[in-house]
Amino acid sequence: MEKGTNCFPTCHTIFLAWTWLLLLSWCCTGAEITCRSCSSPSPSWPASSSRLRQEQRPPPPPPPPRGLRSWPGGRARGSAGADPLPGGEPGGRSGPRGAPIRSAGAGGGALGGRGPAAPRSRRSSEGRSRGVPAAEGQQRGGRAQPRGPLEEGRAARLRGAEELRLSSTTFALTGDAAHNQAMVHWSGHNSSVILILTKLFDFNLGSVTESSLWRSTDYGTTYEKLNDKVGLKTVLSYLYVSPTNKRKIMLLSDPEIESSILISSDEGATYQKYRLNFYIQSLLFHPKQEEWILAYSLDQKLYSSMDFGRKWQLMHERVTPNRFYWSVAGLDKEPDLVHMEARTADGHTHYLTCRIQECSETKRSGPFSRSIDISSLVVQDEYIFIQVTAGGRANYYVSYRREPFAQIKLPKYSLPKDMHIISTDEDQVFAAVQEWNQNDTYNLYISDTRGVYFTLALENVKSSRGLEGNIIIELYEVAGIKGIFLANRKIDDQIKTFITYNKGRDWRLLQAPDTDLRGDPVVCHLPFCSLHLHLQLSENPYSSGSISSKETVPGLLVATGNIGSELSYTDVGVFISSDGGNSWRQIFEEEYNVWFLDWGGALVALKHTSVPIQHMWVSFDEGRSWSKYSFTSTPLFVDGSLVDPGIETQIMTVFGHFSLRSEWQLVKVDYKSIFNRKCNKDDYQTWHLHNQGEPCVMGERKIYKKRKPGAQCSLGRDYSQTVVSEPCVCGQGDFECDYGYERHSNNHCVPAFWFSPSSLSKECSMGQSYLNSTGYRRIVSNNCTDGLREKYMAKVEKCPGKAPRGLHILTTDGKLVTEQGHNATFIILLEEGDPQRTNIQLDFGDGIAVSYANFSPVEDGIRHVYKSAGIFQVMAYAENSLGSDTAVLFLHVVCPVEHVQLSVPFVAIRNKDVNVTAVVWPSQAGTLTYFWWFGNSTKPLITLESSISYIFTVEGMNTVTVQVAAGNTLIQDTKEIAVHEYFQSQLLSFSPNLDYHNPDIPEWRQDIGKVIKRALAQVTGIPDEQILVAVFPGLPTSAELFILPHKNTTERRKSSEADLEQVVEIFFNALNQNLVQFELKPGLEVVVYVTQLTLAPLVDSSTGHSSSAMLMLLSVVFVGLAVFLIYKFKRKIPWINIYAQVQHDKEQEMIGSVSQSENAPKITLSEFTDPEELMDKEMDTRVTGSISTIANSESTKEIPNCTSV
Repeated sequence: MEKGTNCFPTCHTIFLAWTWLLLLSWCCTGAEITCRSCSSPSPSWPASSSRLRQEQRPPPPPPPPRGLRSWPGGRARGSAGADPLPGGEPGGRSGPRGAPIRSAGAGGGALGGRGPAAPRSRRSSEGRSRGVPAAEGQQRGGRAQPRGPLEEGRAARLRGAEELRLSSTTFALTGDAAHNQAMVHWSGHNSSVILILTKLFDFNLGSVTESSLWRSTDYGTTYEKLNDKVGLKTVLSYLYVSPTNKRKIMLLSDPEIESSILISSDEGATYQKYRLNFYIQSLLFHPKQEEWILAYSLDQKLYSSMDFGRKWQLMHERVTPNRFYWSVAGLDKEPDLVHMEARTADGHTHYLTCRIQECSETKRSGPFSRSIDISSLVVQDEYIFIQVTAGGRANYYVSYRREPFAQIKLPKYSLPKDMHIISTDEDQVFAAVQEWNQNDTYNLYISDTRGVYFTLALENVKSSRGLEGNIIIELYEVAGIKGIFLANRKIDDQIKTFITYNKGRDWRLLQAPDTDLRGDPVVCHLPFCSLHLHLQLSENPYSSGSISSKETVPGLLVATGNIGSELSYTDVGVFISSDGGNSWRQIFEEEYNVWFLDWGGALVALKHTSVPIQHMWVSFDEGRSWSKYSFTSTPLFVDGSLVDPGIETQIMTVFGHFSLRSEWQLVKVDYKSIFNRKCNKDDYQTWHLHNQGEPCVMGERKIYKKRKPGAQCSLGRDYSQTVVSEPCVCGQGDFECDYGYERHSNNHCVPAFWFSPSSLSKECSMGQSYLNSTGYRRIVSNNCTDGLREKYMAKVEKCPGKAPRGLHILTTDGKLVTEQGHNATFIILLEEGDPQRTNIQLDFGDGIAVSYANFSPVEDGIRHVYKSAGIFQVMAYAENSLGSDTAVLFLHVVCPVEHVQLSVPFVAIRNKDVNVTAVVWPSQAGTLTYFWWFGNSTKPLITLESSISYIFTVEGMNTVTVQVAAGNTLIQDTKEIAVHEYFQSQLLSFSPNLDYHNPDIPEWRQDIGKVIKRALAQVTGIPDEQILVAVFPGLPTSAELFILPHKNTTERRKSSEADLEQVVEIFFNALNQNLVQFELKPGLEVVVYVTQLTLAPLVDSSTGHSSSAMLMLLSVVFVGLAVFLIYKFKRKIPWINIYAQVQHDKEQEMIGSVSQSENAPKITLSEFTDPEELMDKEMDTRVTGSISTIANSESTKEIPNCTSV
């Protein structure tokens, strides 16, 4: 069912370890074999570790594309896998597919590799298992211990076979004993050329240090070493072959040494070397044009070549890994069109298309107007899939045959967490969906032809995760017969194997064999006991995998499994079915690799073991009896086996080693001798496909021609199976439930509770017609006729006139916030109504509105740019002759906030209100949310205002933190405030020379404050902890001195206040005597003064105003007397000493740096007349009541006429 990445016969990649582990075998022209027996000093190398040297060498590619894992994921094809829909690898991805792992003899370790891929074919000749299989040991919990000669002896006795000898030759790759990896290319198709690249991969360095290239022209009888033809010092890392012309070979040098490619056009006989200015990570060959290649580099750039890699042209610089595809013939207009997922200049990911020679910024097009989720683009056959996440939910879109994208419709409450496209064969999509309540299982869904409406096929299909993190969906499609699938389903914590003959409409358990290998009856009754199978196809062309079938021999399946109540991973055997899965027989009691020979007319088996072997088994009667053959005189540690990729030359190659340190041994086995003649018409029989006796499968009766069991004749390359088919009368089993319907126990399809059948006509215009579903739809590819077809077929009905209902308005990204000056795109949705006859009006809430005659112009969204920040009510209004509907959305338009400054007093009085303000730039940022933390509080206070009042109850240093949220932006500022029962303060001024050196920035003011504090402490001997100095912004330079009570003096309130006044007098005397000085720089002394009151002129020189002058003089005398009394009795005035907590019966008269009047007006940020001026002065001011205060955030105002904190 999956196609595209089916491995071409000529391309192979192997990756073997203790359990014949293979990671990547896809259409790879070169396949890596890892030595199972050769010793190596290499340490264990986890698969992920190969990415540690990403910058130095190409990292391993993700697991081969399995369908399409694009949400997130890749594309799984051919052998095993679901395509993740976002992450995985797209189909047809090329890169030497092998991540070699150290062999059993060598000790373990893995490294991802790359390998080339061939273009996707229409249909694989083999069955498909969904998912990229992990190592056998991981998936099966370890293989059963080999039984050795006992098992072979039993098989020989049961079948009466005597040991026979096959014609074989052995060739040793001399000089490569240390090499621990190999890549093999065998063209097949009448070509006798085999290429082998052996490598010494150093797992410590993470690179290839030695390599050898070997070539055979006689099907592997002899090999020639070609190191001198590619360069004796050239170290090769990968081998690629054009999928459309097997004579064209490409070799890639190891980038640790040099970045170059070697190209051959004569099947590897001669090479030309070309240097590259980038490192190739993966290749994608064109499915039709042999010269056209796409190359993806390590730095995420996509290059194209139209001359098989001789010259390269940059296409795009920000392409998502493995998200680029060639055009599909018959669907895309230009053969050189490339589909890609790339990041654009705005930082978002988009689906783009362009031609390889015309891919400049202006030549690219975007088939989908909005941004998409990263790693979500999948182009597969007639379909293109993307994912867009909005409001925390993933939405999937599909384009069928390049039509406009439509949103995929799953059952309303499936709420998928993950989605994999398993197959797109036969104009239908198979998808595995992990729903909100699933963890290790997926539900299997099947679509209509357009891939839009999906219905449930099977629940809780088992999944697992491969070595590369890829998802394995245990679903297998039987080759050669459409509609037959096997799936492993989880039921009550048990895994059971089910089979369907009608594409998932009906499933049943597998009937266990009647007898075992000894002929004893097997007691196994459904549903408590059944046959269970492992459904992973091998991605290794040198291993048969756990299940296999061939299109050339329909109905024949070979699989590893067990009999019991559930699937086992330990006690397993090999089973075979000759009738498409209806009945099964056991052929081995432990694991074997079983291949199809001669177009599937014969079977060959090699024991799956880590001990050396020299025998293989051959069967001509579909596994009923076996003959034992010797293929080598010396037992061989088998690393892999390759059956002729063309299935024509009747040659098999076995790779391995005679001992732990021996050379690579290549054993060529020619099995022509076991066929005594060519088949004639008397050697064939007919076989009727059926489902437990029911002859109609997928609406047809089919009759196949295949070789009679036991006929030891050769089919030959001119063999063609004959299929006779005739349609059946349509019955219940030919129809599945349509979208929105569920099958009940009475076998009827009934609307789900969330589904309204009338909703299907919502896009229908009056006067037109639509198909009204009956709740049933015929299974895609089912060919039945008549019968129930007319009853269940959707009926053509006239579109009903409907008033608009269910009008919705939303933004393309699902967010209710946008930035000022940026495009906001609105989507208008209508659940019911006639879109073509319904007027739509959209009011953006800022005085601008637009109107449309119908919904056609608004399908791609309506864009609008807001020029100011704020909250806008966006209203949509839909109306036709039958009614109207409205929808409202409140959109927050914000300016990105860049800076926040907390304005808090340096000192505050305990248990008194303190006003705290956050000054934000830019000031017109729209609606902001403020989060306030005070002291050690863990829960914030949340406001929409930039100011807040707070009462501190704990003395000492208290922390104030504010966070400001605007859209997706969050900024923060933190300040400290000293809280005391009482304190005093004094304004300070400085000698004028300080102003010249004042840059008026917060950092300078903080440093100068510390210098003044040290100078005061040094002159007066007052401890540092009793002194705080805050320097005002602006010129002339001024400051405020805060004198704090000594610690632990709260209990001695009166005496402490007296002590504090003594400290104030000490400071006052020192300042008045100009004793407080500091050196700003060498030779520059700055004197600190007490700020004095400046009076108006006292005497006017005019003779006409002598009496006025006398009055003025008297006024001056009284003022001077008042100043003396105030100083003498330490009374507090606004510009001198301040603040004391009122705790006595008789209150003191004070003015605080933090307003002590609860009725004092509070000035908000909006009252500042010039916000830009505030920022120019670092936004350091807050105003409380009529008192301008200096805080941790300092004022831009002139020096106030009262102290400020």
